[in-house]
Amino acid sequence: MKRAETARSNLILWAVFLIPVVWAALLVAPSLSGGLPEILENLTAAMNDPFHIQWVDHSPKCVLLFVAAYGMGIGIYLSTKRNYRPREEHGSARWGGAAAVDKKYRDKNPQKNKILTQNVRIGLDGRKHRRNLNVLVVGGSGSGKTRFYAKPNVMQANTSFVILDPKGEILRDTGNLLKARGYDIKVLDLINIHLSHCYNPFTYLQDDKDVLKLVTNLIRNTTPKGSNTNDPFWERSETALLEALILYLLYEAPEDERNFPMVMEMIAAAEVREEDETYQSPLDELFERLAMREPEHLAVKQYNIFKLAAGKTAKSILISLGVRLEKFNLSTIAGITTVDEMALPAIGEKKTALFAVIPDNDSSFNFIVGMLYTQLFQQLYYLADHVYGGRLPLHVHFVMDEFSNVALPDEFDKLLSTMRSREVSVSIILQNLAQLKALFKDTWESIVGNCDEFLYLGGNEQSTHKYVSELLGKETIDLNTYGQSRGAHGSYSTNFQLSGRELLTPDEVRMLDNRYALLFIRGEHAVMDDKYDILKHPNLKLTVDGGGQPYRHGTTEHALDWKAVALKEDGDYELLSEEELESYPHHKNRRNDPYENVWKNQKGFCRLLRTGADADPFRRSRIRGKRSASGGQQPVRIYLRANPRHRADPAGLRHCANRPVAEIPRPEPAGQRLSDPGGRRHHHLCQGNP
Repeated sequence: MKRAETARSNLILWAVFLIPVVWAALLVAPSLSGGLPEILENLTAAMNDPFHIQWVDHSPKCVLLFVAAYGMGIGIYLSTKRNYRPREEHGSARWGGAAAVDKKYRDKNPQKNKILTQNVRIGLDGRKHRRNLNVLVVGGSGSGKTRFYAKPNVMQANTSFVILDPKGEILRDTGNLLKARGYDIKVLDLINIHLSHCYNPFTYLQDDKDVLKLVTNLIRNTTPKGSNTNDPFWERSETALLEALILYLLYEAPEDERNFPMVMEMIAAAEVREEDETYQSPLDELFERLAMREPEHLAVKQYNIFKLAAGKTAKSILISLGVRLEKFNLSTIAGITTVDEMALPAIGEKKTALFAVIPDNDSSFNFIVGMLYTQLFQQLYYLADHVYGGRLPLHVHFVMDEFSNVALPDEFDKLLSTMRSREVSVSIILQNLAQLKALFKDTWESIVGNCDEFLYLGGNEQSTHKYVSELLGKETIDLNTYGQSRGAHGSYSTNFQLSGRELLTPDEVRMLDNRYALLFIRGEHAVMDDKYDILKHPNLKLTVDGGGQPYRHGTTEHALDWKAVALKEDGDYELLSEEELESYPHHKNRRNDPYENVWKNQKGFCRLLRTGADADPFRRSRIRGKRSASGGQQPVRIYLRANPRHRADPAGLRHCANRPVAEIPRPEPAGQRLSDPGGRRHHHLCQGNP
């Protein structure tokens, strides 16, 4: 760029010098016929009146000769010119000005910017400044990644947010601000799981491709780090079986049975006997029936791959998959993955803040966040491409604090390179670049390259210091050398020369003052500026840092407000008897309704189940139902009545909205128990009778 500017300046200069050349030619032209003596004699007189120019016959010839001589002089100069770059001999790096960079990239509306440093902003409209909004933030523990970058940008309240929030600090400190700004707040809480909104991955499965992506992500996220992957047989076998189970539920099961707890029940219904390879488990019969009806069903094909294994091998595959998915056997995890409250597509349409609260010392459940990320990117891309013509109506900002703790979708580097046009951006927050290299061994440079903004907040990791120093580049400096010799004929000398050095050496990067940050924007000189002072944010008063109240999620304002009754003890509720059920329709409209607090559907019943109030929540022995005409099982609804002896306690209820109506099967008579104790409709296989 600088060479082009120099060439342009030279052309202008040569054009300006052409004017006096032509002027001199016109002064000389009248004396040209008399030869050199007359030219010299008349030239002195002409200089006394330089603007008295006469046009004679020799004027054109004289001008042409002078211009030709001028051109030859320029040609000789260019032919002997060297590639000089004054003051850039060893490097042209220099510090950029924060004010100049800010003026170039900020939006005039202060609310439509991302905050980078104290004096630098970048506008949300990438079409204006032609930079993507992906930011790589690197800083060691205590450098202020959350305080100086994550929280200030959440406090802007100018996009939808998807926030990876270790320990729930950002949610606690900024939740009330977002609520006051009209945000719909969703929380996937993997620390206090009983306070979490529900997330069912099955809700967002539309076709076979979605299933394959989900299973791939789940298998990868549940594979222990450092495990031996030289033999992929077991992993691929588990993948085939899991795909078969999920595909079956997606296409064949009722909507309320499409969830991972049901997958675990199907695994429990599978059995392999090494001594009898002809034995058919209830799960085998289930897929055999499907194969008879639809032999080309993808679920059947994947299950047949699993069944190719010999008895002992198949048993090992079954055990391995069960162990891999064991977390779904926990009542808390089963509870939050049975139904869905996330409404992922709405994040790109209305202001929503989705917080994934994860523990910073345990990654056991982080695979759930990995599935969430995979499906969320799919949903946002589909919404942008097929509903809104390529761009979401609302920008979605992923704030990934402790980025290395959660596995991401496959080919995440390609997502980074394509999300800009769809109004999606990511802030990758790391402690050092070594974490990024461990996650993406071969593509980590592509991740960095797809982030047009790189913010370094300080740290103590050597490879990061070296990388930042090299990124800053070298500058050209003046170097003085001194020499002195002693003796009878001693001498002293001083030499001045140019040399080069890094703008900051690696050790100087390590010693960076904690109040400064280094900002790199593509195409700009690096900026050293103060970290953002959160206490100067205009929305500070609504946050904990400004004296506001911390945000609490999972309270009664998030629960269904229906006769909020605490269900903490076994005596807090009772099942209606058959006589009460029969008399209920006659009493429910009376003024003194004895059944005022009847729980009539699963919305109430789910709270009973998930408060742990009853060791045997289904109370099958007390449920009565009628056998259907076909002799099969007829489901009945559960009806519960609050015990009036206990006081209402709104805080005792969890939120889990939008539950389907409960249809709980009655138990089979003795000797005719279901092979599936879970009582699920779509594989009720009685012993001996398919």
